[in-house]
Amino acid sequence: MTAAQRTTVIASGCLAVSMVACILLLQHIDEIRPPAAVDDALYVNSPKLLKRASLGFDGLMACIYWTRAVQYFGERHFNHAASYNELAPLLEITTALDPHLLPAYQFGASFLAPNPPNGAGQPDRAIQLMRFGIAHNPDNWRLYYNLGFVYYTELKDYEKASQVFEEGSEVPGANSLMKVLAAKMAFHAGDLATARLLWSSTYESTQDSYVRANAIEHLRAIKVDEDVTNLQAAVTRFGERTGQLPTSMAELAAAEHFRGIPTDPDGHPYRLTSDGRIEVQNPDDFNFLTKGLPRGYKPPALPQFHHRE
Repeated sequence: MTAAQRTTVIASGCLAVSMVACILLLQHIDEIRPPAAVDDALYVNSPKLLKRASLGFDGLMACIYWTRAVQYFGERHFNHAASYNELAPLLEITTALDPHLLPAYQFGASFLAPNPPNGAGQPDRAIQLMRFGIAHNPDNWRLYYNLGFVYYTELKDYEKASQVFEEGSEVPGANSLMKVLAAKMAFHAGDLATARLLWSSTYESTQDSYVRANAIEHLRAIKVDEDVTNLQAAVTRFGERTGQLPTSMAELAAAEHFRGIPTDPDGHPYRLTSDGRIEVQNPDDFNFLTKGLPRGYKPPALPQFHHRE
């Protein structure tokens, strides 16, 4: 064995021993400290100071702090804790030490965002963590995926979720379903123009027959939702002008100077009810509708569209 090889072996052994010793030391200190101190105290809460103190072993220190973050979350989750005061700082220190430690973002967001006892109830800190991760790993579409779901599941901010999924869909190698998620979120947000654009883009950019069929069904639903919205506005205008509701779709069409009776994408005329509601004639022919459904209508189970790689 050469001198260089011996040096490498010795250094590797020292590094491994140091890592194990650090973890054991942290565990031992946790055992002898009072529970309250374990819950709410960090030895060092400055990433900059830790980076200087790590003497170049940033990756090793990041792994230690990531291990500590997981242990902290696991213990408090097991005990149904109502607070996770040190979780966000532990994750922020971890990622500051190693901005490319992807599990710290992907799992960290799921630790931070949900409400206690399932998480820290800090979706804002989860978003901050994920934004930091994306800034340092812009070619990883899965980080956009995780961030989009924080906006979707925790904040119900469909517009933001749609924007994030759309941004992630532009990353080279991103899963094609990112565009599907972006379109679904835009639809939930009521942004039908954006939803149509995204579903059209999804249809044109994939050869997956299931995804294309799903896109077509959403585009049909968007068309009906827009038609019903516009026709319902026409009914309101008619009432404001005349003081009464139109008695038929033909009367409404004449008052609005339509070229004919408005029809759905299948060519069936929309129905005007006696109380001024616009409805589709055959709601079972349209999946994903949110408007134009008859009162009391219960849609059948939607068909499942599965993505195939």
